[in-house]
Amino acid sequence: MQEKKLFLNAKDIIDLTGMSEAYAYKLIKKLNAELEQKGYITIRGKVSRDYFEERIYGTKVM
Repeated sequence: MQEKKLFLNAKDIIDLTGMSEAYAYKLIKKLNAELEQKGYITIRGKVSRDYFEERIYGTKVM
């Protein structure tokens, strides 16, 4: 069984959602900006899986 990644990159988001690469990068940038506003440290080009799932699906996905 493969362990879930803590952070997602654009390829991971593309695989999960089927969105374009350009939009995946825009989404990562937007979500990271939201996290920075809340005082969190972010990693360029990656987004927290938990935060992604919370914002996209409305709840944390197991």
